[in-house]
Amino acid sequence: MRTLTVNLRERSYPIHIGPGLLASAWRANREHLGKRVAIVTNEIVAPLYLSRLQGALESEGTSSVAIVLPDGEEHKNWTSLNAIHDRLLAERCDRATPIIALGGGVVGDLAGFAAATYQRGVPFIQVPTTLLAQVDSSVGGKTGINHPRGKNMIGAFWQPRMVVADTDTLITLPDRELSAGLAEVIKYGLIRDLEFLVWLETNLDKLMARDAAALTFAIERSCANKAEVVSGDELETAREGGRALLNLGHTFGHAIETGLGYGTWLHGEAVAAGTVMAAELSRRMGWLTEDDLDRIRMLFVRAKLPVAGPMLGSDKYLELMAHDKKVLAGRLRLVLLKKLGEAVTWAAASPSEISAAIDACCA
Repeated sequence: MRTLTVNLRERSYPIHIGPGLLASAWRANREHLGKRVAIVTNEIVAPLYLSRLQGALESEGTSSVAIVLPDGEEHKNWTSLNAIHDRLLAERCDRATPIIALGGGVVGDLAGFAAATYQRGVPFIQVPTTLLAQVDSSVGGKTGINHPRGKNMIGAFWQPRMVVADTDTLITLPDRELSAGLAEVIKYGLIRDLEFLVWLETNLDKLMARDAAALTFAIERSCANKAEVVSGDELETAREGGRALLNLGHTFGHAIETGLGYGTWLHGEAVAAGTVMAAELSRRMGWLTEDDLDRIRMLFVRAKLPVAGPMLGSDKYLELMAHDKKVLAGRLRLVLLKKLGEAVTWAAASPSEISAAIDACCA
């Protein structure tokens, strides 16, 4: 087991990474459990890992209430959130009952938002079972639900007490989900870790083949990058740089997800195409070369991710992007690349420049 720390002073918490942690992580972390927990999962993950987690908790004297939700981004909404609240109330869960998120990013966001809002806040533990959740969404405390007008527009910052990333759960992960997670892994190399980007170019085939050592290294390196950024700008309030840099490709990507309908493209797929759009705009700004753009595209192609966005029309993209959380005083702040390994927030791109980059990257 490898352990990292998200340094948030009195709210600091560990990220445990390694095989077999669904069964073994709890003895050393009993103080986070109590006598009873509520486990939020979905109909895909529950048959695979719910009983294993419940058995491990029971061996530590902790009983559990299981809340099983439908699977998919299209269910990250008020209906699912209310279903969690309804069950917590029916089971008379109190403010000392931790909520454990067992699943991918959708489960983590829903369970975390429920934890932030139930009885004005209860303890929260992340047990991510997808690569995307292990390297990104389980760390940092962003929780929430989608709105028809925009992704993740309703939510709260609510930090977990700990993150338990059992790498064995990636064995059952569908290939498409593995690729989606690699989009977020590649992001860290692009925005702040050129050495890691070069490592990814060398080792991507091992990651695609699910080499255990390569996956563990990529997860740990990604989490270390995110933990450092979150520790310096927890609530994404820095006007320049800071936590916003973690959103490379996301403003374009969220427009794709919203425009197509949630669940049509996986989040990582939309982020990959959105990152190529951001890189194309960066090239047009004179910061990246065509060779840089080719390197980015090639990594995504090798990871079996899309490098072209859907033909929504640039006007539709701009309309959807206008609802992005990074819009300040009417100006859209995009995350662009000054060079490979160095990202910036940029509010000076004109609508025509953004539209041209979008049009160049749609198929």
